[in-house]
Amino acid sequence: MNERVKQLRKALELSQEKFGDILGVGKTAVSKWERGAVTLPEYTIKLICKEFNVDYIWLTTGHGEMFHQSDDDIEAAIEDIMHGENEFHKTLFKTFAKLGEEELLALEKIMDTYDEIVKSEKKKS
Repeated sequence: MNERVKQLRKALELSQEKFGDILGVGKTAVSKWERGAVTLPEYTIKLICKEFNVDYIWLTTGHGEMFHQSDDDIEAAIEDIMHGENEFHKTLFKTFAKLGEEELLALEKIMDTYDEIVKSEKKKS
């Protein structure tokens, strides 16, 4: 991940000092991250993603694109992929794409509860 932090900073054309200022840390901390001398804490990873519109998966694993797509790009991709599909389904996917991390976790809990209820009902019958 250290190389990706450096890659990001350079893509943004920021010095270590300016990058650190935006994140509330000194350039020494940024230098240590880039060299791999210290591990980035999770809250810093999330802050980098938020401040610079960086994709969390890319930053942590190197997979995917460096930056998040805009909402318009995502909606256009959904339209292309789901061409000819039911409008409700398209709207549902567009809505999911706009959900934040907390909202997705809440939805996941709802789905887990739903699965438990369905399994329980099947056992009764």
